[in-house]
Amino acid sequence: MFFLSDMLNKKLNLPKPSEALPGRAKAMPTASRHHVSKRPLKGPYPEGLETAMFGLGCFWGAERLFWRIEGVWVTAVGFAGGVTPNPTYQETCTGLTGHTEVVLVAFDPKIVSYAELLKLFWESHDPTQGMRQGNDVGTTYRSAIYTFGDGQYEAAIASRHTYEASLRGAGRGKITTEIAAAPAFYFAEEDHQQYLAKNPHGYCNMKGTGVACAIPSAISA
Repeated sequence: MFFLSDMLNKKLNLPKPSEALPGRAKAMPTASRHHVSKRPLKGPYPEGLETAMFGLGCFWGAERLFWRIEGVWVTAVGFAGGVTPNPTYQETCTGLTGHTEVVLVAFDPKIVSYAELLKLFWESHDPTQGMRQGNDVGTTYRSAIYTFGDGQYEAAIASRHTYEASLRGAGRGKITTEIAAAPAFYFAEEDHQQYLAKNPHGYCNMKGTGVACAIPSAISA
């Protein structure tokens, strides 16, 4: 019983650097192209595109939300926000890498704005749950927005403030979403990329709160 309790505790708390798995110097192999769009997964991305990074629970379902959006050029799943370099999926599941599952999104801001992606992010999961999303429990399922540049950071903070007010009005708790400058992104292995396109009836636990997100006009341009 102690062993099981100890393992659960590790999955609900971020590891200290001294506790984290060592990882490896070499990147894990992954797909070269997006399974749906056939575009290069790792780029180079066309000039004028921007990137965004979101963690909203299991990345299988989260990625599908974004690749369906007009103006999104390519998506990829991976790990960010932790300590272990180049982790495997199995390693992240132990909770001893510190990473959360994320979706990397390359998008054309002339077609879809960052504000629209934020709205999709907030409305597609429950950002008040801490180290979990529904039945998916652990640090790898924590909510996160990792930003590229001051503009994205300020937009993310403003949207969190607005959405938290809406959630509280609906009787929900405080948002626990981590918002920080984008750390290193590690691509997940090939079988996880665009998983639900390859396995249409595969596991997906995406569920929002039912509370609409009204993006502040100052960041909706």
